[in-house]
Amino acid sequence: MCCCDCNNNMDKYAALQQVIDELKNEPGCLMPVMQRAQDIFGYLPEDVQNIIAKGLDIPVSDVYGVATFYAQFNLEPKGKYIISVCLGTACYVKGAQLVLDELEKVLGVPAGSTTPDGLFTLNATRCLGACGLAPVIMVNDDVYGRLTPDQVAGIIEKYRN
Repeated sequence: MCCCDCNNNMDKYAALQQVIDELKNEPGCLMPVMQRAQDIFGYLPEDVQNIIAKGLDIPVSDVYGVATFYAQFNLEPKGKYIISVCLGTACYVKGAQLVLDELEKVLGVPAGSTTPDGLFTLNATRCLGACGLAPVIMVNDDVYGRLTPDQVAGIIEKYRN
């Protein structure tokens, strides 16, 4: 008997196949298929790239090339909470690097990584468009401004609970 997660994955693969069947004869379908595949799986693991390549009758290197060229695609699963730390000029000058350093320490992972429990993904970004609140981080859609490193642990604890 199969577990619920296995059934969920089978549903995801069936949904991917449906997307491929629906779009495969349209010119320029690779990007839309990949975008929908990422919507289904949350990222583009190797097996999904292989299925897309086979379904569209193209080399897997084409799929991988697109996946690694465009920043919108992820080859690794992302955390439930995506933390973006602005390192743009205004934030950097006001201490954003110290905030990022503290986040790395509290989470135990470097920027660009996901915590082993899959709860947080930490990213350094160039600008979040909130320069007046520098330094700024976003946790999914929540904005935290005028941060100091000593505020980091409390913010992270809020999401862990």
